[in-house]
Amino acid sequence: MKIPIAIGAALATAMIIAAPARAHEAHGSRGYSAGEPGDPKQPSRTIEVLLSEMEFTPARIEVKRGEQIRFVLRNTGKEDHEFLLATKAENLKHAAVMKKHPHMEHDEPNGTRLAPNKTAELLWRFTKPGTFEYSCLIPDHREFGMTGHVTVK
Repeated sequence: MKIPIAIGAALATAMIIAAPARAHEAHGSRGYSAGEPGDPKQPSRTIEVLLSEMEFTPARIEVKRGEQIRFVLRNTGKEDHEFLLATKAENLKHAAVMKKHPHMEHDEPNGTRLAPNKTAELLWRFTKPGTFEYSCLIPDHREFGMTGHVTVK
């Protein structure tokens, strides 16, 4: 009888510990709003995006529907910054979660967190038309203007 109680306690503890990780929305079968992860075997256009204190350079990007972009992300700032590609509504929702869990790290094909002087790459195919947002969702960074937009035509 003591073994099931111990197992139950261990499972409950594991669920509590895992809660912040689950707070990061999983995309799973519903996919991504801005398209899909790219295919490294297919051609792509490279766009360098600089992340610095409260801005992205460039802040506006235009792509064609179906185009694959290799984003080279460089944190030229003095703080950690993020690049998360989604809709504005999704980024606002995720920003609220980030306020509760400010050290959450992203391990998604549409986003990454970078320490100062670090570089990362994201490969993305834009399959849906519209305007999408890339934001830094570290608390207060988005509010101070750290957003950019991709228009897919």
